[in-house]
Amino acid sequence: QLQASGGGLVQAGGSLRLSCAASGRAFSDYTMGWFRQTPGKEREFVACITWSGGTTLYADSVKGRFTIYRDIAKNTVYLQMNSLKPEDTAVYYCATTRLWLGATAEQYGSWGRGTEVTVSS
Repeated sequence: QLQASGGGLVQAGGSLRLSCAASGRAFSDYTMGWFRQTPGKEREFVACITWSGGTTLYADSVKGRFTIYRDIAKNTVYLQMNSLKPEDTAVYYCATTRLWLGATAEQYGSWGRGTEVTVSS
């Protein structure tokens, strides 16, 4: 199971840290990903990280602003979001895949409930 948290309302230029706590299985051979979705649009890839080696991949739209990292001891993946923009407003989801650095929603099989991020201008 995956449980995302940390969303909220923030002004443009501000920061938020999202958390995704994982339970119920070993994740050593998984990739953990963050996606986001706004009404009427498809779920968009944000970032992902391999659980074992910590290799990361980012969408171009968030490179240099967002950082994904994991705490193995806490079985938790984080998404540090800095320099937030109004266009970052969305519901953010975490998910897992057995594929290495999957970057499409179709590649992910387990999803947590989303956490809403609103960035005001």
